Amino acid sequence: MTKYALIALIPPLLMRAACAEDSLVIGAFSQNRLDGWEHKSFKGETRYRLQNLEGTMVLTADSHASGSGLFKEQSIDLNQTPTLNWSWRIAERLSGLNEQSKAGDDYAARLYVVVKGGLAFWRTRAINYVWAGNSQKDSIWPNAFAGEHVMMLALRGPEAPPKVWHREKRNLRTDFKQLFGENIENIDAVAIMTDTDNSGGRAAADYGDIWFSKD
Repeated sequence: MTKYALIALIPPLLMRAACAEDSLVIGAFSQNRLDGWEHKSFKGETRYRLQNLEGTMVLTADSHASGSGLFKEQSIDLNQTPTLNWSWRIAERLSGLNEQSKAGDDYAARLYVVVKGGLAFWRTRAINYVWAGNSQKDSIWPNAFAGEHVMMLALRGPEAPPKVWHREKRNLRTDFKQLFGENIENIDAVAIMTDTDNSGGRAAADYGDIWFSKD
């Protein structure tokens, strides 16, 4: 398997998942929970831990020349809850990397969604939403290791200030249609990763709650 992904005041709105009936929380970090999340190492161990920052629990990640992530396998019906929501921030940008190369396939923060191909493993699809150090915001390119089975989308780029929380909201059906030309109705897993195993550097990031919603 190949890789697919601080002392500012924390706005609670950015960190806590919506509690409405039309939302599905899969990363309840603000509740001090990691239920169902599993660890996968590609090289070394990125340190993930729940931490109380300014009164709110978040998931922190610290990578030293390492590449490992957390993933949660859960089928999500995109007809019911197509929109993925989360918040994140990084300590510093990873600069000087060619992110479209294998040597530069490192990110201070990434979140990705996976559609499994079952026995037809070549049908597996994934979108990596990344906080890029060098690629401009909204840039799209195939993953250096997995090719066009995994598409990279820079939600944040060099223009985004570090040490500041950013809230993300993506309609997955729209994104899969744009990136793969397919109408996807279900995804099978969500993962997060802070990694520096290819460049040998260091990166740190914080992740807020992750949830799906109708809009």
